[in-house]
Amino acid sequence: MTVDGLDHVNVRTRDMAATVAFYTDVLGLSAAAPPRGLDPARITWMHDSAGRALFHLTATDGDVAETTGAVDHVALNCSGHAAMVARLDRLGVPYRLNEVSSIDLRQVFVTDPGGVLLELNFRSGNHSQT
Repeated sequence: MTVDGLDHVNVRTRDMAATVAFYTDVLGLSAAAPPRGLDPARITWMHDSAGRALFHLTATDGDVAETTGAVDHVALNCSGHAAMVARLDRLGVPYRLNEVSSIDLRQVFVTDPGGVLLELNFRSGNHSQT
């Protein structure tokens, strides 16, 4: 057995509308109902431009922090660094920039409405305006 890559991240949220809006407006993902058999009133899948469900959002009334354990953040490979920074500025979303010059990596750190820290990684060749 080998691990081929990360399939998805499940995010529990108390405010589904705000969380869907964040992943749509900030990351440019599209919201979709989950597969048949899962409750679309409580679950939304957030798809990338290739149709992959990167985030499964699950509505909860309970404490979202009690089950996160030691996970600190989720890192995503991205492209279009300048466009992302401009989008965050336009939306008024707070963020932090970082650069790891030894590996030509630029990073944007942003937090979703439920407190999930996202690390947006822009590698060499992916810093373009788009």
